[in-house]
Amino acid sequence: MWLLYISCAWVVGIFLGSKVGIPLLALPLGLLPLLFIPISPNSKKILIVIGLCLFALLGGMLRFPSSLPEVDEHSLCFYNDEGMVEIHGMVADEPDVRGTYCLLTLSADEVTVNGGREQVSGTALARVPRYPAYHYGDVLQVTGELEAPAQFEDFDYKSYLAHQGIYSVIYYPEVEILDRGKGSKPLQWIYSLRGRLSTSLARALPEPQGSLAQGILLGIRGNIPDSLYGAFSRTGTAHLLAISGLHLAIVIGMVLSLGILAFGRQRGIYIWLALIAVWLYALLTGMRPPVVRGAIMGSMFLMGEFLGRQRSGVTALAFAAAVMVGVQPQILWSVSFQLSFLAMAGLIFLYPYFQTWGRKGFAAVFEGREVLAAIGSIIVDGFALTLAAIVATWPLVAYNFGIVSLVGLPATFFSLPALPAIIFTAALVAFAGLFAPLAAQILGWLAWLFSSYLVFVVEGFDALPFSSLQVTIAKWQVWGYYIALAAAIALLVNRKRLPGFFSRLVSRRKDNDQKRR
Repeated sequence: MWLLYISCAWVVGIFLGSKVGIPLLALPLGLLPLLFIPISPNSKKILIVIGLCLFALLGGMLRFPSSLPEVDEHSLCFYNDEGMVEIHGMVADEPDVRGTYCLLTLSADEVTVNGGREQVSGTALARVPRYPAYHYGDVLQVTGELEAPAQFEDFDYKSYLAHQGIYSVIYYPEVEILDRGKGSKPLQWIYSLRGRLSTSLARALPEPQGSLAQGILLGIRGNIPDSLYGAFSRTGTAHLLAISGLHLAIVIGMVLSLGILAFGRQRGIYIWLALIAVWLYALLTGMRPPVVRGAIMGSMFLMGEFLGRQRSGVTALAFAAAVMVGVQPQILWSVSFQLSFLAMAGLIFLYPYFQTWGRKGFAAVFEGREVLAAIGSIIVDGFALTLAAIVATWPLVAYNFGIVSLVGLPATFFSLPALPAIIFTAALVAFAGLFAPLAAQILGWLAWLFSSYLVFVVEGFDALPFSSLQVTIAKWQVWGYYIALAAAIALLVNRKRLPGFFSRLVSRRKDNDQKRR
């Protein structure tokens, strides 16, 4: 448990460091608890853990300001709002293709302003026309007006980009391609494979099934029609398209359930299958930061499951979060990071209870019917997984996106059976298209069938009156919900101890009353 406490102290320190600055000389304060060891030797372990937690807290407070960029003439953002600039840099990530435009993450190494050239570091987000196509590793010369990100009334765009390490934007500049293929070779291979798989799906499937398969299998959502994407959002099923913690949680739950059904719980084969599936899926989707974060958290959860203790899963999840926040402190404010963390926390804390209650209820209804009970276990597991993810994340979704789906649970429940089938058949179509386009066309009918079912379910629930609500909730309400949820989980975990605790409390009160008399 000491690792859990230290990890939490580190994350809290990162958060406090964003609010309050402390000098480096404050770090030795972590030694103070150690001074009490000679006075209280029986509490040696506790004092050491307290000292380590204090060190982690102070270290986190010092780590945050050190992660902020120094704004000087060697920083790209120093030249924001200075008029026309010429930037030399490389496309540092896979282009984000939208409807009529494309977003490029440009890692700059040189800038020219008013005839003067300066070596710089920093990242700019460039909005360019969708065509011609750009790729990861392209070296570009970009000419335009470099600006600080705008601040909107309903969206803190500046903070949103800052959490990604981006402090400059440039809209529709003049672009000249100077060279290609200068990025990391493994990433180039992954992005190239992803692009060819996307093309295979587009050739074999009609719309909107083709773009839907691209979104679910590869995380490419730019081609999904706005009307369909809106239906996913309003029905609370958008997480089926977002390959992050929510999506990986569903994948893990499905693979675990099928693995247990096929191999049982012996030797932990079902856990290793889920672990392999998670990282293969992350590789297939381009190893984007939200996916990698979700895969790391999912792996920590699986390792805790492998060790056979729920507490190990909690500790592993907290440690993974602490490491990721330590490497990149700004992700603590990233919505995708928060959703990934909460989704995995829902798996650890809520899923076992929902699963147990559901299986007991199903077994009571179909007592003596083993076949129905086995089928019911799979259904219950999927329902429990969905409910755990929704309960753990809906306030954060409502706070950030202003929408609460009233049909999210049934819509997700009826959509879930199609998800593994779409992933499997879409993967078959995509890979077959690389070698045998005719076979991909034939297999495409299967992928079309499951994708059409998903579209039918989502649009059907979206058509219901009052399927979703536009809401505005305050930050204190979100905190209040999670405090209440944490208290409820604590009561569940310690429910067997509560009768003894209350009986001791009552007996002590009686003894005190008798003494007073």
